[in-house]
Order: sequence, then C-alpha cells, then structure tokens
Amino acid sequence: MALEPTVAETSEAGRDFIRDIVQADLAAKKYKEIVTRFPPEPNGYLHIGHAKSIALNFGVAQEFSGRCHLRFDDTNPIREEQEYIDSIQADVRWIGFDWGQNLFYASDYFERLYEWAEALIRAGLAYVDDQSQEEIRANRGTLTEPGKNSPFRDRSVEENLDLFRRMKAGEFPNGARVLRAKIDMAAPNINLRDPVMYRILHATHPRTGDKWKIYPSYDYAHGQSDAIEGITHSICTLEFEDHRPLYDWFIEKLPVPSQPHQYEFARLNLTYTLLSKRVLTQLVRDGHVSGWDDPRMPTIAGLKRRGVPPAAIREFVKRIGVAKANSVVDVGMLEFCIREELNRTALRRMAVLRPLKVVIENYPEGKSEEIEAVNHPDDPTKGTRRVAFARELYIERDDFMENPPKKFFRLSPGTEVRLRYAYFIKCREAIKNAAGEVVELRCTYDPETRGGNAPDGRKVKATLHWLPAAHSLPAEIRIYSQLFAKPSPDAANFVADLNPQSLEILSGARIEPAIAQANSEEAMQFERQGYFVRDKDSTPDRLVFNRTIGLRDTFAKEVGGKA
Repeated sequence: MALEPTVAETSEAGRDFIRDIVQADLAAKKYKEIVTRFPPEPNGYLHIGHAKSIALNFGVAQEFSGRCHLRFDDTNPIREEQEYIDSIQADVRWIGFDWGQNLFYASDYFERLYEWAEALIRAGLAYVDDQSQEEIRANRGTLTEPGKNSPFRDRSVEENLDLFRRMKAGEFPNGARVLRAKIDMAAPNINLRDPVMYRILHATHPRTGDKWKIYPSYDYAHGQSDAIEGITHSICTLEFEDHRPLYDWFIEKLPVPSQPHQYEFARLNLTYTLLSKRVLTQLVRDGHVSGWDDPRMPTIAGLKRRGVPPAAIREFVKRIGVAKANSVVDVGMLEFCIREELNRTALRRMAVLRPLKVVIENYPEGKSEEIEAVNHPDDPTKGTRRVAFARELYIERDDFMENPPKKFFRLSPGTEVRLRYAYFIKCREAIKNAAGEVVELRCTYDPETRGGNAPDGRKVKATLHWLPAAHSLPAEIRIYSQLFAKPSPDAANFVADLNPQSLEILSGARIEPAIAQANSEEAMQFERQGYFVRDKDSTPDRLVFNRTIGLRDTFAKEVGGKA
C-alpha cells in the first residue's frame, strides 16, 4: 500500500543523489514500486540525526508513491526494551510520518534466518567457532595485515550442524561458541574476514521471550530482513559503506526472495552537539541531564519537550540536504529553522522573568482597566486578548538602570518609555533596600497615551513589556542553552566540555493568566524574551515553562565563538 500524504509530504523536497538513483530505477522499470525502510535498533531514544534518516526514507517513499516500513532491528535482547520501541514509534509520528500497516521486526524473521544459516553451513559457507571473543579479535588481523584462520574453520558440515543446533537448544553458556560466515580471512575489507553470524545469548527478548538462546548479528539479520520485506533501496549512513560487500555477499549466497541494494549518505553532525549513543546514554546514566527527554538533549524527545515544532525539524532536514561526504552543520541552521517556524505560528504573550516592581503614583489606587493586546502582529486572524493594567506593575529588571550609559534607551530616572499596548510612563525615583539594591520604582503615567501613542506627537525610544502585580501568576522558567561549551566537543572526554551554564532556573517569574489558561503544548512567544513552552513538570499550582530558543542568538557571543 502506497503511503498516504501527511503534513510532512514535502519535507525532503529537492533533488539529491538518492532521489536521482530512485528516479532512474523507475524510468528503467527496474521496480514496480519503491520500498524503503527506517530500521532503528530499539536500544535508545531517537535523536536529531535519526530525523534526517526518517525524513529521507519516508520522504522518498512519499515522493515516488511508494511505501516506507518501520522495522525494529531487535537482535540484541540485552539492550532492547519496550520503552524504546514505544518512544521510537511516537517520535516518528510526531515528526510527521506514518508507516501505516508496515510495522515489522527483525525478530519476525528469526526462524527463516536460522534456516538460512543452516543452508550456509550445508553449503560449506559457515562454521561454528569455539574461539573466545578476544581470540577472534586478535586473529582478525589489521588494515595492513591479513587475519588468521580459526583452528575450527575446517570442521565438517555434520559437526557444524550438530553444534549449531545444540547452540540453538541452549546447551552451551554465553560466549562458548559463535557461528561465523566462511568468506576470506585475508580479504582487504575486514568485514569479510569470517564475520560472526550468531552468538549464544541466554536472555529474554522483549517479543520472543525465552524461545531463542542464539541471536543473529546485525550484519546478518539486516540485509536479509530487507530482502524478505522487498526493500528496493536500503538507505544507510556512510559508516555502513564498508559493510556493503558483506550485505551483498549474504544476498548472493542465500535464497532470498528479492535483491535489495544498499546506498549510503552522510550522517548528520552538528556543532555543539554529540550524537553518539554511548555519550547520550552516559549523560543520562551519570546524571548530567535529567533524562532522555531533558530539553538540552539532542533526542527527539528532548527537542519536543523543549518546544521545538516538528515542522522546524523537517525544514532543517530539507535545508541541509543529502550528500555523500560527511560534514559538520552549524547548529545555527537548526536554530534559524526553529525561530522562523515559531515566529510564524507562535502566539504572543507577556512574561516578566526577573521582576522589578513599579508603582504608578498618579494612577488611582484600587482601580484597574483592561488593555487590548494582539495575539500575533502578522496574523490578524489570531485575534486579541485583554490584559489588566493597574497601579502596581512588574517590568523586567534589566529594563532599568539607575546610571545608564549613553545608548541605554530603556527606563532610568527622568526618562519616559512606552509600556506595550498601554501608556507612557516616566521614572521619578528608585527605591533601594539596605544592601543598596533597587527593589521598586516610583513612576508616573500619562493617561492621554493609552494605546501607546502621545496626542502631542512626542516619541519615546523604548517599548517595555510588563505585567500587573495583582493580575499575573507566578511561574518557574527554565532557561536552556547549549549542553556543550565548545563547537566540537570531545566525545572521549565530553564531561570536560559540558557547559556549566546550560540551565538557569528562574523561580520568581510572572506570567499572563492567558498563558496558564491556554494549557497548550504549543510553544508561544514571550514578547522580547524568546519562545517558551509548558513543561511536563508543570501543574496548576506550580507552573513551569521551558525556553525553546531566544529571539536571537546570544550563546555564540557569550562563548566567543560562532554558534
């Protein structure tokens, strides 16, 4: 069944070498239907790099009226969990794609893979090896030296079949024996030096339980699963390029029902980011982040929790394209796509993150009024809302300076500014505490400037956001920045490159009631601050919001580099 169009139908628009190959194959009538697949191992959470592969595989299938399978390559029960299976399915759908009825598991094919392994033994192309893992590694050779044949390489077909069947029956402990393909221990490509096909593993599988005591290797299961499913274009990242001869060897030697071909493209590398599963796992395990969905993580779950819209991820993948050569993409490109999408879609609201109290001395005590505020300056269809205005307000602490420099145009003693949607105010006095810190401003307002314009035509050089003290709500705001302080963090010693200022928690912020009332999972713009989204920790009694991204890039300036 061909894929139905989704919101992501055009996410990978444009030409690239993969699409050129697919188009040529169709023109040559090589295939009746294009079939791709996204084949994650269910041993972790998906990250932004996987989003590129998802958009490519599903996008190609959609563009050429084919289908894309979601297949879990679940061949290692020790590392796989149902939690990861569920999260991967949720992430693929969230990005904007759907596999329809085409959900598969490599474990669906365990019986057939086992039968084919016996066929290779009978053909003299596989053998049971009793060497330890260390011995196999030592005898494998190097890039410049050939490997050494195993002393068990020339066992008879009968002995190999007997041992392999006993391995399957669970007679031997973990690591006692493996099944290896018999190819060429002197092959220039190390992947062809008698690779392991099966290992003994007494472990419970998430789907097959305790039925199997042996499990196929990824290299063996992957290509044959493609063939069983009729995959036409097996699209992988460049690190699998050296594995392609082995992929082809198995396809050639086995009675598979189709002949898929593997194609490789460059994986995604981002500045200030590490996508290694080992590093991401260690970040979670060692408590450097709060979990797989920590908003600083490059996981899809983390990006979602941070408020990144899926349309921005699709646009980012479209912009970076598909290439054959590895490169590093500036994370600023991703941030640009996020800002561009949210600027277009996010409703505007007001929030004061670091409040400073303002008393309007000539505004009547006990009085309040409603000021009309627009929900989106570029989209009148989004409508307006009402914000209360009263004698006591909050403004942003950074919007006041007692002794300002020459080009500081915001509030200071004697200066006049505009309060967004409301009135002009002028600062008369700054009240300080015993420590000499400004804790309150005494101001006056001009009642003739309601709506933000003076009848006499006078101008002000700054417009500030604000909130009424009595008609705003307390909230915790989490300001997230890059997890790593260097553009190219060292994966071998990543802890040393962690950014100690990657999270700032503001516990005394104030927000508009409209923000709480919306109860939305969509990001919104806090005017003059950035884009924010309600966090999963938020409750009606304790509102929590995460900053998705600032209105402009400040991180690069802070670290002295280019983000």
